[in-house]
Amino acid sequence: MYQAEEKRYENMQYNRCGASGIKLPALSLGLWHNFGSNGSYDNMKDMCFTAFDHGITHFDLANNYGPVYGAAEENFGRILNKEMFAYRDEMLISTKAGYDMWPGPYGNWGSKKYLVASLDQSLKRLGLDYVDIFYHHRPDPETPLEETMLALDGIVKSGKALYVGISNYNKEQTERAMKILKELKTPFIINQRKYSLFERNIEEDGLKSFAADNGIGIIAFCPLAQGLLTDKYLNGIPEDSRIRTDGRFLKQSDLSEEKLESIRTLNEIASSRGQSLAQMSLSWILKDQDVTSVLIGASKASQIKENVKIVGHMDFTREELELIEKACGRELK
Repeated sequence: MYQAEEKRYENMQYNRCGASGIKLPALSLGLWHNFGSNGSYDNMKDMCFTAFDHGITHFDLANNYGPVYGAAEENFGRILNKEMFAYRDEMLISTKAGYDMWPGPYGNWGSKKYLVASLDQSLKRLGLDYVDIFYHHRPDPETPLEETMLALDGIVKSGKALYVGISNYNKEQTERAMKILKELKTPFIINQRKYSLFERNIEEDGLKSFAADNGIGIIAFCPLAQGLLTDKYLNGIPEDSRIRTDGRFLKQSDLSEEKLESIRTLNEIASSRGQSLAQMSLSWILKDQDVTSVLIGASKASQIKENVKIVGHMDFTREELELIEKACGRELK
């Protein structure tokens, strides 16, 4: 039976999530990849144990994480209930619904029918009575926003989630959702958005500053740009890389010679800081208080151990920030 490291909270930073009572670890573990039916169960256990032993209390899922759909929730639920349930109250577990999950008109998007049914299915796979945060995974252009937000409110009132969040909502959509949920007194605490050195949409659309001003947490996903912001591509494209083996989320065209030069320059800056490129990229996201947590993915426990080394090393000099922006083809504001 798993027994957690006694000193697990000593070396992790915990940040207030918006204006809520919740604190999130600076790094959270995302189960988007490597927790599906094609993965090693022992490796999944090792990653979950390693994360928790290093103070990572937040585990982030979605209904269709796999492959196959639902597999990540099933595998995590098995780990949780067989090995880690003694620590359930020390964990913050989140899941989502909003992308395609089952056939027909009721297995996708943002209707109340879909969200309520999906969460019921997620709870069964996880073996839980409730999740800590339930997200609507993406805006629905056809379902009235009021219906989606009322569904989230009803889910909290039913006791099946403690807090709600949204994901992939821009600033305008977040503002509209916030107004509805505020009137309902629903504990809306977080927006999950893609954010990295190479993906700055939350700055450009104003969401990052809006969330900070209005007591909404931000949790960043894809912080390493699907692996571009690691040492994997410094010398070209490896045969076993995601670009060659998958191609859905990262294409060969994403790795131009100009992008490669940017990656190599960023790697030199990271080296001068005593960090790997991945470590610096994570530190950069958390350099101010506007981002609550960053979601890391991993294929093995050693990657988690390397990532948590950023705690205590998230400060940058102005000169470093200027060099980073220049390497990204930007200017420091």
